[in-house]
Amino acid sequence: MVVRSEAAGRAATASSAPARSATTGPLPAPGRLAVLVPGLALVLGLSLLAQVIAVAQERLFGRSWIEGLVLALLLGVAVGNIWPDLHRFQAGAAYAGKQVLEFAVVLLGAGINVAALIATGPRLALLIVVGVVTVLVLGFLVGRALGLGPRLALLVATGNAICGNSAIAAVAPVIKASRAEVTAAIALTALLGVTLVLALPLLIPLAGLSFYQYGVVAGMGVYAVPQVLAAAFPVSELSGDIATTVKLGRVMLLGPVVLMVGLIASVVGSRDTGVKPKWQTFLPWFLIGFALLATLRIAGLLPEPVAQGARTVGGWLTIAAMAGLGLGVRFSAIRAVGPKVALAVIISLAILISLTLLLIRVLGIDG
Repeated sequence: MVVRSEAAGRAATASSAPARSATTGPLPAPGRLAVLVPGLALVLGLSLLAQVIAVAQERLFGRSWIEGLVLALLLGVAVGNIWPDLHRFQAGAAYAGKQVLEFAVVLLGAGINVAALIATGPRLALLIVVGVVTVLVLGFLVGRALGLGPRLALLVATGNAICGNSAIAAVAPVIKASRAEVTAAIALTALLGVTLVLALPLLIPLAGLSFYQYGVVAGMGVYAVPQVLAAAFPVSELSGDIATTVKLGRVMLLGPVVLMVGLIASVVGSRDTGVKPKWQTFLPWFLIGFALLATLRIAGLLPEPVAQGARTVGGWLTIAAMAGLGLGVRFSAIRAVGPKVALAVIISLAILISLTLLLIRVLGIDG
């Protein structure tokens, strides 16, 4: 009985870890492309279905309650757990969940825009930076105190501090997070994000907030940009404008955080293993590409149409990568950490919103 349990545990771990087939580089070898095609086709179909559902939500309800990225992940998990045999699709799904995601991270560099942070003004910019850094550190410590592994705790902290699912997707390949860890972080963060959209306006009378101040809170507390719009614009146009600006300021910090996390992960990994890392460990190819595009964008050498196109393609690739990740996840792996992740997200959100309210008062921020 004990032997059977240990074997089952090893099998569950193997099913949630990224597949290590012959797809270790950014592009597949021509001879192995045929092996990847079935899985990539399934991933493409799931990602297209997710985007269709997201558009349908906007047409029916005027807003997208669950964004395409989350839908693709959930569809992948559902298919992966319902379909009896996915063996022929595993190689392509694993490739989408790793190499395609890494290429999407490269394209995120085109979205860096320093002007967005500068436009918020010095006090508001200070609030954004202090809020993001504090929640990143405290959120990680909360996750570890609740018993989450270091990678999962960092994913949850990053998602809460910056921009939810996109931040989790960007950091995941840097710290080599498993499929189960990414799925747990994104799925539970998304669920609480929708709840936050509905509940956050209650803070206006409870905390005595002006429309301007509420926009700051919404921009700091809500994850995805569509959710920020849904939480702020129904309150007032001013709230919506301020929330969008603050949200863009948070997203601006994704690049520095990804680069710093990559450096820290490399140093910690080399210390634990005793192996001196090569330069590729500190700067994998996708982070180099990210930094290059970000530098071109900041220097004004990347035309806006090109930057917009890169961001759009990066968004599509991220959605496809989430479908690939979902196909390799088993429900048992999510259930094992679900309550702890949910509690970590709730505590981190409470810290972020409380700190934002405090900084609004201390810095005297009001329109």
